[in-house]
Amino acid sequence: MKKYVDILKRSKLFANVSEDEIGGMLSCLDAHERHYKEGEFVFRQGERVKSVSVLAEGALLVQADDYWGNRSIITSVGVGELFGQAYLAGEAIMNDVIAAKDSAVIFFDAKRVLTTCSSACPFHNQVIRNLFFALSETNLRLVTKLGHIQKRTTREKLMSYLSLMAKKAGSSSFTIPFNRQELADFLSVDRSAMSAELCKMRDEGLLKFNKSSFTLL
Repeated sequence: MKKYVDILKRSKLFANVSEDEIGGMLSCLDAHERHYKEGEFVFRQGERVKSVSVLAEGALLVQADDYWGNRSIITSVGVGELFGQAYLAGEAIMNDVIAAKDSAVIFFDAKRVLTTCSSACPFHNQVIRNLFFALSETNLRLVTKLGHIQKRTTREKLMSYLSLMAKKAGSSSFTIPFNRQELADFLSVDRSAMSAELCKMRDEGLLKFNKSSFTLL
């Protein structure tokens, strides 16, 4: 697990905590890692989340299926990102979390994360503050997605999402964490209609793309 300490240091959970301090906390927080094959469930809808989870390797999708099997992707999870923290209060998780590729996840016991030990280490208090900020970031991400999908047309949804990704990358060229079907599920649009709209936007000189790589013109 110590091979992932550098990744943990770059995660929101351990911001402003040194590698040595993180290494010392692994046992205290009952940290353990699990590996998942592509397509495997990390969490299933209805389960109770009792851990603070950080993706150490691979990629995850948070998604929901309705009664008829229609899929909607809520968000993606990249290396170093937290997930599932919104359900630590005890509510059953409302979505599935699935490995989009072979992945490794590190789980920390939520009670130990939220309760400081008798020594009241200052870096443990920092981790608790970091978790609060991570929860705020999760809410912001959901509000941002709502901003994309409330657009009226497929083109407006695409432009809203791709514009944001360019801003995050700080460049007109960037790679998104979705394939075509996943992007359609994320934006709640029909894949064929979305692909046709992307081709129109390319022909009109608005953008270029190759698989998951885009350049806004």
